[in-house]
Amino acid sequence: MRHASPHAWRRLWRWHTLFASAGVGAKKHAGKGAKLKRRTWGRIGWGLLAATLGLLLLDGFWIEPNSIQVTHWHVEAPVSPPLKIAQLSDLHVVHFGEREREVVAILKRERPDLVLITGDSVGMGVHYDRVHQVLSAIAATRPPLGVWVVRGNWENWHPVPHERNFYRTAGVHFLLNQGVLVRPGVWLAGLDDPWTGHADLDAALRGAPPGAYTIVLFHSPEFFNETAGRYDLGFAGHTHGGQLRLPFIRPFWLPGGSGRFLAGWYEERGSRMYVSRGIGWSHVPIRLNCPPEIPIITVGQ
Repeated sequence: MRHASPHAWRRLWRWHTLFASAGVGAKKHAGKGAKLKRRTWGRIGWGLLAATLGLLLLDGFWIEPNSIQVTHWHVEAPVSPPLKIAQLSDLHVVHFGEREREVVAILKRERPDLVLITGDSVGMGVHYDRVHQVLSAIAATRPPLGVWVVRGNWENWHPVPHERNFYRTAGVHFLLNQGVLVRPGVWLAGLDDPWTGHADLDAALRGAPPGAYTIVLFHSPEFFNETAGRYDLGFAGHTHGGQLRLPFIRPFWLPGGSGRFLAGWYEERGSRMYVSRGIGWSHVPIRLNCPPEIPIITVGQ
């Protein structure tokens, strides 16, 4: 058996060292590649998150607050001819802008018999001169049975001087614990805000003809708990539908006087109530997954 020469052994050692170095280099290169991939995917993930947040902010602050949804409903009732009602709630007027002009355009297009405004017409800054301008434009659409308005909590927190004259000169009818026969067989009652004022339903229903179909306006919907069964149809607002909504989750906050009510239809003891998501916003100029609305309700057979 021949023994390998010292030169052969040295050549073998050099080849072993070369392959070993190549292996270590490959491992280092693979490690650097994995880190690079992780960094790349991390950047992509953060980029997608930033883009999503940007789109949500764009929608919440600029698009959705000015995208008024018109909803149509029919309520079976012994009212003939049918009565077409447009409800406006929580206008929270800051200025006469795009949203307010769209409200007027919708009313002109829908041509309701009467317009009911369920409180909180004034907004941040308390610019009653601008509220007067918006109400005058709404009145100028000339619904045959008029425009009727009640107080919300903002009107009680920030009272307008010479209240009745303010609404009269804007061309709208102000109801404060009062009722009126708007059409033969239909009694319309309007209340002070039940949460921040004194709502007197007895006074508002006093004088209603026997058998008349009764419609009651009040701002804060929790009032329905104690008064359902005493009128046919109620209209409320106040909740803004939550204003900032995440899918499948109840709103993080609702104002006092909302109770269990959020938006849409509720029925109890023979009375029905519609809670509008409203038009404007309060405190934060954002709406997310909760667009403003104008419900159009036709009452009749």
